Amino acid sequence: MSKPFFSVIIPTFNRLELLKKSIDSVLKQSFESYELIIIDDGSSDDTLEYLESQALRYLCVSDKDQPQGVSRARNIGINKTQAEWICFLDSDDIWFPSKLEEQFKFIKKFPHFKINYTQERWIRRGVRVNQRIKHQKSGGDLFNRSLEMCLIGPSTVCIRRDLLERYNGFREDFIVCEDFDLWLKVTAREEVGFIETELIEKYDGHEDQLSKRFVAMDYYRVKSIKWVLDNLELSEHKQERAREVLIKKAKILLNGYKKHDNLDNYDEISYILDSIVGV
Repeated sequence: MSKPFFSVIIPTFNRLELLKKSIDSVLKQSFESYELIIIDDGSSDDTLEYLESQALRYLCVSDKDQPQGVSRARNIGINKTQAEWICFLDSDDIWFPSKLEEQFKFIKKFPHFKINYTQERWIRRGVRVNQRIKHQKSGGDLFNRSLEMCLIGPSTVCIRRDLLERYNGFREDFIVCEDFDLWLKVTAREEVGFIETELIEKYDGHEDQLSKRFVAMDYYRVKSIKWVLDNLELSEHKQERAREVLIKKAKILLNGYKKHDNLDNYDEISYILDSIVGV
C-alpha cells in the first residue's frame, strides 16, 4: 500500500464537541490521499470513547488531567505518521472540503516551497470578523513580519516532514507561542507559499484557548528570537531587525514585570536584553 500524500494531525484535550466538527471536516475532504491521527493529551471527558466508537485512529499520550502540552502531542503525531507532507488541525478549527486538494495543487505547481499556508476565516463568538491590517496574510519572505507575531495559523499549514525534522518540531518547553517559535525558525531560511483562498474557519472566544489563559506571551517570543539569533545564520538585515524587535519586546516585558510586581522572569529577560544591547 502506497504512502498517503498528507498526514493530518489533530491534537486535543477535553474538547469533544469541538473535536467532532474538526474530525468531520477532515473526513469530508475532496482529496482522499491522507492519513488522520488524533493525539489525545489526557482528556477526562468522553473523547476516547467517541474515537473508539467511530473507529478513528488515535493515540493517548498523557494520563487523564495531566496534559503534556500541544507541542508534545503534535511531535508525537509527526513521529507516528508517514507522509512527506504534514498538516495540522487544531481541535477547535475546521477545514473547508477543498483544503487538502488546493494545497496538493499548490505543491505540484510550486514544488520549491517546503511550506505553504492558506487564508483563514475568523469566527468570534459565532460572528465572522475581519482581520486587522497587521494580521493580513502574504507569502514569500515572512521572517521580519514573523518577529512581531504569529502570522501562520497551525491549522492552515502544510509543511514537509524534513523541514520539521530539521528544527526538531515544536518546542515542548513552550507553554504557548510554540507555533511562533517554529515558524520563526523556518522563515529565517525558507520562503513561504501562500494560498489566498479561505480554506479554514478559525474559532476564537472560548475560554480554554491557551492565548486566553496565559499573559505576557512575549516572554516566549523573546526567548525564541534570542535562540534564532544565537543558532541560525541570518543576513545582516534580518539580524538587525531581530535585535530591534527583541529589545523592544524585552523592555516592555521588564516594565510590565515591575509595574505588576511580578519578578519571576525578570532576571532572565534582563540578562537576555543585556546580552543583545552589549553586542
